[in-house]
Amino acid sequence: MKLCIVTHTVAKGDGQGRVNYEVTQEALQRGHHVTLVASNIAPELQQHPQVVWIPIVVKQLPSQLLKELAFSWQTATWLHYHRSDFDILQVNGAITSGASHVNAAHFVHTAWLQSPYHLSRQQRDAYGAYQWIYTAINAFWEKRAFARSRVVVAVSEKLKQELIQVGISTDRIRVIVNGVDLQEFSPGIADRQKLGLPQDVPLALFVGDIRTNRKNLDTVLSALVQVPDLHLGIVGETQGSPYPKLAAQLGIATRTHFLGYRRDIPDLMRTANLFVFPSRYEACSLVLLEALASGLPVITAVTAGGSEILTPDCGVVLIDSENVEGLVQSFKDLVNEPDQLIQMSRMARSIATKYSWAQMAQSYVELFEELIQPC
Repeated sequence: MKLCIVTHTVAKGDGQGRVNYEVTQEALQRGHHVTLVASNIAPELQQHPQVVWIPIVVKQLPSQLLKELAFSWQTATWLHYHRSDFDILQVNGAITSGASHVNAAHFVHTAWLQSPYHLSRQQRDAYGAYQWIYTAINAFWEKRAFARSRVVVAVSEKLKQELIQVGISTDRIRVIVNGVDLQEFSPGIADRQKLGLPQDVPLALFVGDIRTNRKNLDTVLSALVQVPDLHLGIVGETQGSPYPKLAAQLGIATRTHFLGYRRDIPDLMRTANLFVFPSRYEACSLVLLEALASGLPVITAVTAGGSEILTPDCGVVLIDSENVEGLVQSFKDLVNEPDQLIQMSRMARSIATKYSWAQMAQSYVELFEELIQPC
């Protein structure tokens, strides 16, 4: 099979880039040839004899919108001459124009634009206007891209429903949940003191962008007020964030530990007793899988894509992301029942083992191989 993948990045350390990296590795292991039309790929792929890299250079452009438009134009031009060279063309969302065999949908901009938490509704300024334009353009182009794809892969059940709402028939949608590195994220013990966290206290962990209210840290902090024994470790860029000030106003500054942007997330997860992430809008959150793989019971909300894989044995899925009292009760139930916490930790890890990167990549490549079979 000759496979072509069009994407910005094919490398570890990037959500969508990691998906494409693992799919590429699985295809290579099966003896297929892979052409990557991308701006960046992992060094080991550049040296692989069965990989052809077509570099797309857009980094010199001043905004993300312009970079994406330029990427789309350049890739469409290249594909115009080379599309017929491949058995399978896989793209990602609105990344390029033209028809494809498989479109991996990691986000549905139409649904995000309709969300009450879209940045254009939170910031009535030039930046908010830019965000509206950016999302609206992507929503327009991705509808066309999805419509011109033979199969659309949704990375969560939530995203599948969003695809249906933009007109994609269910028989053209496959759900393949993103994966997790089960070696990197695994249960264990880490030194809290070395990582800037207090010892000998119940500790929850939150990981996400805390410069806007999309990830819902404000509700988590409001709930924390009513659970006086619980501490919260918060990973996210604090510059420009309103939440350190909010924590002080709520009187919980001594129990909220703002850790800034960090790369040692696996170690930080090994310090925690549970993970909390009731995001107001998420297509499919890798961090939920990473927490489960680390053996952490998870508290999240139905608005966070990927929450459908949780069971009551390993976590809590709130119907309403704004339900402070529900979050308070969930905190108390877990903190006050250490034996239950241990059992839920084991189940969390057990569930995560079904979603390794290898299993995800196999599902993609098996789909490709299915599509090239004669009818």
